[in-house]
Amino acid sequence: MYKKQIVVIVIVVAIMGYLYSLPVKGLIKPKEAQGHTNAAAPERRRAVVTVEMVSSAAKILIGPALSAQINDLEGRLKNASDDAAQLDLQKQLAKHWDDVNQPGPAAFYYQDIARKENKFEDWLTAGSRFNDAFKLTQDTLAQPAFVVNAIANYKNAVKQMPQNLDAKTGLGIAYVNQTSLGITDPDGGSPMQGIMLLLDVVKQDPDNRNANLSLGMFAMKSGQYQKAVTRFKNIIAHKPEVEPYFYLAESYKQLGMKKEAIDAYQKCREMMPDSAFDQRIDEYIKELKN
Repeated sequence: MYKKQIVVIVIVVAIMGYLYSLPVKGLIKPKEAQGHTNAAAPERRRAVVTVEMVSSAAKILIGPALSAQINDLEGRLKNASDDAAQLDLQKQLAKHWDDVNQPGPAAFYYQDIARKENKFEDWLTAGSRFNDAFKLTQDTLAQPAFVVNAIANYKNAVKQMPQNLDAKTGLGIAYVNQTSLGITDPDGGSPMQGIMLLLDVVKQDPDNRNANLSLGMFAMKSGQYQKAVTRFKNIIAHKPEVEPYFYLAESYKQLGMKKEAIDAYQKCREMMPDSAFDQRIDEYIKELKN
């Protein structure tokens, strides 16, 4: 399997799987945050998830050819006798998993690197990869581990740079994801806190892509489709992308704006050259035309 194919699969999974996978839980009271959440869920059982487990699953997706060099690095890491050698190999593994668009195993290696070097960039990257892994996986046992680790890494990043918008955005997303699983954070962190972090980011940076995308998706899940449209159009105005266009189409469809929905779906198809994705988009458009 080639890297280009992997990228296509990752994007399709993100678009088709995450939108309705987990409803946003918890009620947000402040006026400016209304419309982004709904009610609480029972806490999901947490399992021990290791980098070995996540890597094994990722290797099935990328295939034996791309896994070969990773297997070699993993073997060398197991036999590394000193911290410097281990750190170098962990950095190589993180990069290799990034190269094949597999955020789950990459996240664990970036976390190991951050724990050793305690650099803001590594904590931020680890948090980002855990958030991405949560977004892409359908594994209900892995999801709690991804979100808990995301929060821990982002907290360390925020501790070092409290005003960094990327760190605040990631932490806000992770807080909402955490509550969607019914997980209680002993150190605080609620959907209210998560949404308010995201709203603070867009207040400081109205064009922030990740904050707008997340607020738009959370708005969709709570039925606030007009708010979602505003968020997605903001992103597209600066850089047309498949993911916000797909969510924009879904929002228009829910608002009964068929022509606008069809136009947005067609944009998705133009930007995403994948036969399975094209077929699904054609089905959506046909449904709207009937």
